[in-house]
This record gives sequence, C-alpha cells and structure tokens, in this order.
Amino acid sequence: MPIPEDVTGDEIDKDVRQELQSLPKTLAEDVARNLVMVARLIDEDPEGAYGYSRVALRLASRVAAVREAAGFAAYASQKYSEALAEFRAARRMTGNAELWPLMADCERGLGRPEKTLDMAGAPEVHKLDKAGQVEMRLVAAGARRDLGQLEAAIVTLQSPELASGSVQPWTARLRYAYADALLAVGRESEAREWFAKAVEADRDGSTDASDRLAELDGVEFTDALDENDENGEDGEDGESSENGQNGEDGESSENGQNGEDGEDGESSENGEDGESSENGQNEVKGESGDAATSDADTSDKD
Repeated sequence: MPIPEDVTGDEIDKDVRQELQSLPKTLAEDVARNLVMVARLIDEDPEGAYGYSRVALRLASRVAAVREAAGFAAYASQKYSEALAEFRAARRMTGNAELWPLMADCERGLGRPEKTLDMAGAPEVHKLDKAGQVEMRLVAAGARRDLGQLEAAIVTLQSPELASGSVQPWTARLRYAYADALLAVGRESEAREWFAKAVEADRDGSTDASDRLAELDGVEFTDALDENDENGEDGEDGESSENGQNGEDGESSENGQNGEDGEDGESSENGEDGESSENGQNEVKGESGDAATSDADTSDKD
C-alpha cells in the first residue's frame, strides 16, 4: 500500500521503536512507516488502517507492538474475531493485562456477553490500572444490557470513579454510560442530570452528551440554509421584488410593476422596448455520534 513521502517511521512511540530494533534496519523502517499509517488513519478510515496493519503483520508478526496494532485496527473495523486473536497474541508475548477489557469487548462483539461477564470477574482485572478497571466496568455494563439486565447495568456502573468530582480521561464516558443506562429504564430526570455532568467532563468531544441533553430538553436545531431557501421562493431564480410582484425572470421593479414588453422582464411606464422610464426604473435585488468486579459495562456499542 502506498505511504506518503512525509511518513518516515520516526513518528512512532519510542517503546515501539525499541521493539523494532530486533529487525534488520530496512525492514524495521518499513514496519514503522506502516504502523504510523495505522495510527494516522484508525479514527477516520478504519479500513485503511486495517490494510496497513496487515502489511506490518506480514512483515513482522513476531513483534508484540505489531500484533497489538493489528488488533486495534481490526477492532476499529469491527472485525472482532481477528481483533481478539491479535490481542491474545500480543498478551502472550508481553504478559501484560492491559488489553483485557478490549478482549472482553470483542467477546461482546461476537455475541458472547456471558463470556464478557466471566472475564469481568477474572483475576486479570485486579492487575489493571485505574483506567483499565473503569474500561472493564464499562464493558461489563454493556454486556449486562446485551442480556437485557438493565438494572444490573446501572448497578455495575455505580463506583467511586462515577461519584468522584475530579475529571479524568474516562470521566465523560463513564458518566455518559450511566446516563444512558438510566434513560433505558425510564429514569429521565436522573439521566438528564448525568448527561449534563458528562458534558461538563467532555473536554475533547468524545461523546455526544450535549446532543442527548438537548434532546431531553426538547431543543430542536434548524438549518439556517433551509430557512433561506424557504424565503427565496418568489422568483424563478429566487429574486424578490420590493413590493412582492415578480417579473418573468424574477427581477424586481422599484414600484413592483413588471414589464411584459421587455426582453428581460424590465418595466416601463412610458418607455419602449422594455426599458424603464423616469418613473418606472427597475431595481434588481440579486439572486437569491473501575474495571468491573464481576459486574462491570462498556463500550458504546449498545
């Protein structure tokens, strides 16, 4: 796959660069450039990122960072079986538990929420940092909702992290998930409160909490362009007359009288050939969206 000339491979994280040092220099550079493209495209073009990840995987399948990148690209493309396989491979290579919530979410994507809940209660959860534990809780709550256990999903999300007033990278998503779970059981006033709290914490626009809040408040957004279109329907070309009377070509006259004799619909009081007289001059107006103990939920795949 083509890679822009400005991508050198030096853009990758230093830890990944160290992993690639086990490869011959030229090969390491090729792999690095493909990994840069994965990172560059994964949000806007998941399929494109997936393509570059497969190239990197073909070149260096024994590098944990490459397996992890391939997992993320497959996950973003909703290829959950492939993503799960790559995450498992990366975990075997590193022994790191940080991919556990993503693996559990892949089980959800594969239609196995019971497996997700089993993973939410596994010892690996206790090895996660705070962010990983919150992510696991989100995933588990999603699994509860998949199973129709709506009240259990709410309980799963209730945690010290949810109650905390401090804003962390996961705060907006946790509050949003809790608001959405409350709304699912008809607790609208509480849901509104938590959507508002999610808006306060959502500094980078990672959720559509503001839109959900506006929807609950009955706010409707109108497209200004549509309003302009409605106001410009008088003339064939959208032109308006000062007194509301239109010429054949939608042109306007100062007194709203349209000439039928002029080639361009110009008006005249006494003038010949459609030209305007002293009293009949024409004026054209212009055209006018803590990791769970055994009960923790997630992602926004609901």
